[in-house]
Amino acid sequence: MPPRICLYFQVHQPYRLRDLRITEIGKGKTMNYFDHDKNHAVFRKVAEKCYLPANRLMLSLLEQYPDFSVAYSLSGVFLDQCEEYGKDVLESFQRLAQTGRVEFLAETYYHSLSSIQDTQEFCEQTTLHIRKIEDLFGMTPTVFRNTELIYSNELAQTVRLMGFKGILAEGTDHLLQGRSANLPYTPPQFRLPHAKEMLIARHRPFSKRSDDIAVLLKNYRLSDDVAFRFSDKSWVGFPLRAETFTDWLLGGGGHSVNLFMDYETFGEHQWEDTGIFEFLRTLPRIWQERGITCATPSQVIDAWEHTEAPVYDAHTVISWADTERDLSAWQGNQIQMSALRAIHDLGPLVKATGNADLIRTWRKLQTSDHFYYMCTKYWNDGDVHKYFSPYDSPYEAYRRYSHALCDLKSRVEPKHKQRTTHSKRHPKAKS
Repeated sequence: MPPRICLYFQVHQPYRLRDLRITEIGKGKTMNYFDHDKNHAVFRKVAEKCYLPANRLMLSLLEQYPDFSVAYSLSGVFLDQCEEYGKDVLESFQRLAQTGRVEFLAETYYHSLSSIQDTQEFCEQTTLHIRKIEDLFGMTPTVFRNTELIYSNELAQTVRLMGFKGILAEGTDHLLQGRSANLPYTPPQFRLPHAKEMLIARHRPFSKRSDDIAVLLKNYRLSDDVAFRFSDKSWVGFPLRAETFTDWLLGGGGHSVNLFMDYETFGEHQWEDTGIFEFLRTLPRIWQERGITCATPSQVIDAWEHTEAPVYDAHTVISWADTERDLSAWQGNQIQMSALRAIHDLGPLVKATGNADLIRTWRKLQTSDHFYYMCTKYWNDGDVHKYFSPYDSPYEAYRRYSHALCDLKSRVEPKHKQRTTHSKRHPKAKS
């Protein structure tokens, strides 16, 4: 029996920062940190090049091929921008959901790094995202996909205790050690500290935890053949034909071939004139002819009949970013580390205000892209970071971020001092 094909796409757009001048800090009545015109323009550009045509194609494929299915993770900030800038885009995803063969995964609402910074905030953002998916698409996610496929043994156990049955991760060579990425894995069994388990229990999105959890690994070579190498004329595999790619998919065997990539691959990163849409259009026909079926992540997990899955031991944190596959894309230099510490240190003060706008803005500033733009890597990884960044340099990204953060801090600290002073002047009476 040929392996199943698991197609998963990440869909995300950050809120880019405007140039808040230093003379504006602490002076404005509203928190005007984000470049509305830029965000609107980028969203509409990608909508016309990718989201709308790709969704039309996906809908036709779902209607034409009964064994075709697909999964998405739509970040909360992407969904917010759909409601602001693109109701047509949101409606096109809702039409896909109505086919019954599309799965939506859970992630942190603000596409944040909270999983490595703040467990309670991580749980809260994940719960917000689940409720948003339920509200917009009428389904409850059972599989989790963390920001940029950031993953570790500890995260897998955290997500299990939250109630998920599966989590996605990068199939890194140094952890697989020659094993196939085309099998479900399980994390090592161990107990988290009792205090952390209790914290998760108080803030988990589901009523009970899962007894075990499956880890689905990205087949990064085959995924990157499409996402990065498809239009590279110097690549030995160029031009990539759907028939050839299908041969490669079958060559590795296994339970499922997990093709994980950004949705913007179609039409934005790989332009329409490269033939990327026609390539996608042809794949389900060839798969049907060869008896290959698609499966969503939850279907892949449900179809796994082995009583014991092999162990995927990620004792250090991994991701799908850059050649290192670690966290250096977001915390590899001092300006990134400084910005990360500052935004999370501000959390208790922001939450203590109970002000929904302040909390929402603070969470928008947690989006991982802000720190990605501050990366100072060179060579190939540096070129990728430069391609995605809307700013002239990493230092411009840090300047804009620090100005927004200073203004937010000026709004929170006076309120905190007022509450502290009031509590000292009017202590609660002893019972």
